[in-house]
Amino acid sequence: MYIDTHAHLTFPQFKDDLDQIIARAKEVKLETIINIALGYEALEQSLKIAEKYPNYVFTAFGLHPHEAKDCTDEIFVTTKKLALDKKIVAIGEMGLDYFYKHSPPPVQQEVFRKFLRLAQELNLPTIIHIRDASAEAVKILKEENNGNLKGVLHCFGGDMKLGQVALDMGLLVSFTGTVTFPKANQVREAAKQISLDKIMIETDCPFLAPQAFRGQRNEPAFVVEVAKKLAEVKGVSLEEIAKQTSSTAQAFFKL
Repeated sequence: MYIDTHAHLTFPQFKDDLDQIIARAKEVKLETIINIALGYEALEQSLKIAEKYPNYVFTAFGLHPHEAKDCTDEIFVTTKKLALDKKIVAIGEMGLDYFYKHSPPPVQQEVFRKFLRLAQELNLPTIIHIRDASAEAVKILKEENNGNLKGVLHCFGGDMKLGQVALDMGLLVSFTGTVTFPKANQVREAAKQISLDKIMIETDCPFLAPQAFRGQRNEPAFVVEVAKKLAEVKGVSLEEIAKQTSSTAQAFFKL
């Protein structure tokens, strides 16, 4: 059994065939999907999807760092209400992204800090997005950790140096189809070295389809390809990867 810990089922790429997508996920023994809702419109859609597929699709709510400039206090009020109503299992994704800088870095940093504080107040895990901002993100994570920070570095694309920093802070690391890409040697090396009980798997669909499906729309069922590559890299059975990553995800999200 597998768990896709990061999907974007509210994206338009999935609007016409979601039932078939869920059916294919179940065919490959995917037992749970964590659906990431970014902003209010996606949140409303995600809650409807979770209602349609109860105990199968769960919602996390956050704001991508690209949209940090649009963040208002109402976002945090809504997040708190959702948490208290047990409608979300995590806060995120959120973090820092300096690749495009659609939002000014100081604004991203402020929003990131606020989400981290709120997550710890609510005792919810965090889904952390970092791109071209590792040093600043690590600094903020260390400063904002009050001892109750629980998080995962989603879509890990760094080297073992960043991986070790994450582990030292008590964070988990999640791998996507990137680990299957021919040139992703440093990602595979990190995957090899990081203890299996600190790893989760995800698709980040509809993006980052594994190498076997490059050029296609990614979907939750393809998370099996991530698991296969991890099994190869770590020299363990596919069953062990499935069992341990699912166990870790269940504990992390309190499923």
